Amino acid sequence: MRKRLIQVSGFLISTLGWLFVLCTMAMDYWRITQIGGQGGSFIIKVAWYWSNLWQDCFTDSTAVTNCRDFPVLWSVKPIVQGVRGLLMCGLTLGFFGAIFCFVGMECTYIGGGGKNKDMLLFAGSVFHFVGGVSDLAAYCLYINKVARTTFTQSSPGILKYDLGPPIFIGLVGSFCILLGAILYAATVYKVLFPKAKVVLAHGGPRTRTYMASRAGGRTLYTGYYRPPRQYRSYGSGITSSSKLTRISQITPEKLSDRDAFV
Repeated sequence: MRKRLIQVSGFLISTLGWLFVLCTMAMDYWRITQIGGQGGSFIIKVAWYWSNLWQDCFTDSTAVTNCRDFPVLWSVKPIVQGVRGLLMCGLTLGFFGAIFCFVGMECTYIGGGGKNKDMLLFAGSVFHFVGGVSDLAAYCLYINKVARTTFTQSSPGILKYDLGPPIFIGLVGSFCILLGAILYAATVYKVLFPKAKVVLAHGGPRTRTYMASRAGGRTLYTGYYRPPRQYRSYGSGITSSSKLTRISQITPEKLSDRDAFV
């Protein structure tokens, strides 16, 4: 139940973030600045310059807007081309990631079962994560361009723009996509990449490490082999009766000779 709840939450958060990023592609006022607005007359005249990824516009105080569409693709500024490309790559990866995650969720009944669904969900989380990083890089690239223009030395021919609402909406959407990808991966990571169980056997001064026992009476010790059951003894395969037989075969002369060297 807990796993399903986390997966559904990740799906809702990542899908909402993907929609935020998609909406910013068509929104206006990516950057905006105003001219005028000073007092000293009965009619305060003000005008706004703003632009998005597709056009530059001018709006006067009477709310009349005149826009100039950007030219063909190979004539657009490199900064705009880069932002467009990164956002489109991120949206495409997010679209396929949403499909994989929907099929791989535990609460859906398509896409097989067991480990196949977990693999699909993990693949979808990777798609979401890469797409979210691509979207975030696009917004950071645009912010860097606006900030560099704003903080340069003032010149009469350069307008200093401010960031518009689509930038902040897109940043929120990018972080939502990344959060959803993390929630997806957290539910299936331990299933796809289990840790090997290691058991420590304390046998005297040295500690031996071995894994879970296998079939056939063997254990994967490091440098140690457990003999079969009929020869079960510590260290060697010799029983206690055979040890007693060897001691009884020792003659008194050998014992006296041995004692002589002590």
